[in-house]
Amino acid sequence: TPDNQEVKLSFIAFVLSNSRYKYKKWLDRPFTTQDVMEAHEEAFRWYGGIPREIVYDQDNLIVVSENGGDLILTKEFQHYKETRRLNLRVCRKADPESKGKIENVVGFIKHNFARHRVFHNIDSWNEQGWQWLNRTGNYKIHNTTKKRPVEVFSLEKQHLRPVAEKLTIKNNYENSITRSVHKDNTIRYLSNRYSLPLGTFHKYDTVGIKETEDKQLFIYITDTGELIAKHTIPEGKGQLVKDRSHSRDRTKGIDSFMDTVAKRFEEVDSAYDYLNIIRQNYPRYIRDQLQIISKQTKENNGAILSAALKECVKRNLYSATDFSDIVSYIKRQRQADDTITDNARAVSSINKISGWLMDTEAQKRTVNAYTEILEGESN
Repeated sequence: TPDNQEVKLSFIAFVLSNSRYKYKKWLDRPFTTQDVMEAHEEAFRWYGGIPREIVYDQDNLIVVSENGGDLILTKEFQHYKETRRLNLRVCRKADPESKGKIENVVGFIKHNFARHRVFHNIDSWNEQGWQWLNRTGNYKIHNTTKKRPVEVFSLEKQHLRPVAEKLTIKNNYENSITRSVHKDNTIRYLSNRYSLPLGTFHKYDTVGIKETEDKQLFIYITDTGELIAKHTIPEGKGQLVKDRSHSRDRTKGIDSFMDTVAKRFEEVDSAYDYLNIIRQNYPRYIRDQLQIISKQTKENNGAILSAALKECVKRNLYSATDFSDIVSYIKRQRQADDTITDNARAVSSINKISGWLMDTEAQKRTVNAYTEILEGESN
């Protein structure tokens, strides 16, 4: 993250066997079976069709057990398979020949896309991921096929089964734990209380929860799967685990926050228009977006902010991370210009000293004086 903190992200990857054309989706929480099904729908839209056969690794969100080709799928995915009429099979355990293609894709995404990249929020992370697919993942020549996946995909796409209709995936939390929301916007779990954002009680009667292996408690809206809170589970009992941000009404004050940030620019109207577009693009993360831009307005002067704003509008870059990148670029350019100017001044100063020395005349002697010295006629 920008604060040098590490976050744990999860992703699902798809790859077409012939062209090696790829798709991926990231989440900042563990995947559920519903997330997997939604990712399938997004992948089918990305590809423009459904493959005639889909091969899976043995993931417990899809497969309960496999014995000699007899599959027992999870209840949700079995229903999805029948609805979409998917023809699928599962890789055998420790079978590199069948799993190698997708494992290579997973490694490629981890080491080429994710490594050394800064995480701001999950929306911008996914957006960068799709841009990376178009620029590198599906455009770079594949080591095995020696072809660009995007070029082979144009032929392979003709053999995909058309997507008959858009399928809406509804989250089903039959297998997850739910908790009642109390009037003080908390829930109880394992003899402790955990805070929720202000106003949750008036919106929802219950929420879904999931405990991870590293003792993190994720709290969701059961209907949409939206993550509303995340807490570390303490060792003791009878504790109130509270997030300070939950005591603020995050549904109010966005307009005021936008006005505050916009007024830090010299072109207030242009800044407000720019922030409004960001608000439309990232409605769920507008506060995070504004915080990133607000930080830049506090650390940089008006000239740099104005130049960055004009450049972002010119290049149609409407996100806080893009704005921060443009600010950093402009600062580097100006530092380079200042260095050149300082060097020019240094050279000019030396020239002045050199001119003074050039104007100073040394004492001159006649040739006869040197002749007398050589002949020994002078002491």
